[in-house]
Amino acid sequence: GQNPLFPRILGHEAEGVVESVGKGVIDVQPGDHVLPIFTGECRECPHCLSEASNMCDLLRINTERGGMLHDGHTRFSKDGKPIYHFLGTSTFSKYTVVHVGQVAKINPEAPLDKVCVLSCEMSTGFGATVNVAKPKKGGSVAIFGLGAVGLAAAEGARVCEASRIIGIDLNPNRFEEAKKFGCTEFVNPKDHNKPVQE
Repeated sequence: GQNPLFPRILGHEAEGVVESVGKGVIDVQPGDHVLPIFTGECRECPHCLSEASNMCDLLRINTERGGMLHDGHTRFSKDGKPIYHFLGTSTFSKYTVVHVGQVAKINPEAPLDKVCVLSCEMSTGFGATVNVAKPKKGGSVAIFGLGAVGLAAAEGARVCEASRIIGIDLNPNRFEEAKKFGCTEFVNPKDHNKPVQE
């Protein structure tokens, strides 16, 4: 961020079980299994009500904010000194405090040791493809980078029934795994003398 606050508890991916809820919270209850979301949703602003965006007016990514929205104060401290929040999630902690719009309830049978990737990589890549890019059936999709977000984007393109899903990455060792997510062909920019988009 432009004005980083320290000390702070970093982290934006995790999974957890709700320990307690604040006054007026009805969306989740103690015992619910949840994923924290650093791009939260108030479910009321124009962005949340739009199918084209999830950049919530209230809970969008904000690296500057170090406290809770309700009162601006941090919920963490040590020896009486504040420790600031990060992206509204602060997941590098055994316990954290988040706005209710920054958690998504998940199936309690989902294995907690595996689902944290869903709170970032999967939702980012898959969601951007299915909800924003919306490739047409039979269309072509190019994905730049085949890390976790890129693989999730490939899966989204596959679900949308794109016929060509072109994976572009500098590391050819990623190509075989990307086939499992729907990539049909691959380009390594290092193998060419002109820009890959050409």
